[in-house]
Formats: sequence, C-alpha cells, structure tokens
Amino acid sequence: MVRFKNRYVLCEVISEDPRCRQCIEDRVLGLAVRDAITRVHGDYGLACCSISFTVKYLNAYTGTVLLRCRKDSYRLLCSALPFVRHLESRGQRYPCSLNTLHVGGTIRTCQKFLIQYNRTQLLRLLQNCTNEEERQCIQKSLLSCSLTEEQSESGDEEDDDGTETD
Repeated sequence: MVRFKNRYVLCEVISEDPRCRQCIEDRVLGLAVRDAITRVHGDYGLACCSISFTVKYLNAYTGTVLLRCRKDSYRLLCSALPFVRHLESRGQRYPCSLNTLHVGGTIRTCQKFLIQYNRTQLLRLLQNCTNEEERQCIQKSLLSCSLTEEQSESGDEEDDDGTETD
C-alpha cells in the first residue's frame, strides 16, 4: 500500500472589515480557493489540487486557516492563494486576502510554526507600545485570556465565595 504525502499550508485571512472574520466558514473558504485555482490554472490546476484538498482547520477569531493538498500540487495551491480577493457568505461579499505563513509536511510542524509566529507578533506589539500604560493593558489582557487548570476532584475545592469545603 502506498501512502499519499500531503502538504499543509498555513494562512491568515487579512480583512479590514471585522464582520468578514465572524462569518467565515470552511465551506465558503474552500469554494473561494477552488475558484481562484480555476481562474489562475484552469481545469488542469483544479483537478490536480482538488484530489485531496480540504480545509483542515479554521479559526474565525484569529483568521488562521490550515489547508491540506497533495504534495505534487501544493505549488499550484500556493500560487493561487493571492488571487482570493473576497469571501461570499449569506449573500454578502467581504473583501479580504490570504497571506501564506508556512508550508509544512505535518499539522504538528504548522502548529509549532504558528506558536512561534504568534510569539513574535506579541513581541512586536509590545515593542510598539508608546507608553507603560499601553504595555500594562496588553499584558493584563493576555493574562486574562490564558487557560487555567481545573482543580482535581480529590483535592480541596473552593465554593463560589472562596471558602474551602471539607
């Protein structure tokens, strides 16, 4: 049995309209990418790319998209991504563009790259702060959105008012 090798393309959706990110769906994004491949490479390009093309991951809040395609045709996919100019959802067209961040052989390598990319973006954001108040506000918002571990059931638990129960 032969294993088919895939490539994973990590992209970000860039849009000036904040409503665009809220209404992104994987089906809509997949159709927009397929349409761009058809416009750029014709039926041959669409046939090559659509064999195993799927939208594996989509985060509408961050605008992060992970696309999968065959290893043989990932260059066709990457060359067509800049030609995605809008997304249609619920009868409305939202102007946007796709920026390719990384091309990897596994989802894990794309996740590692995304973590490193987000760290560098946060450092840039903190360096661009004009005063200490902005810096504190950004750090406070980052700390407020971090995940916390739930307490184990065998350990001491606290009620809603902060007192321990025995």
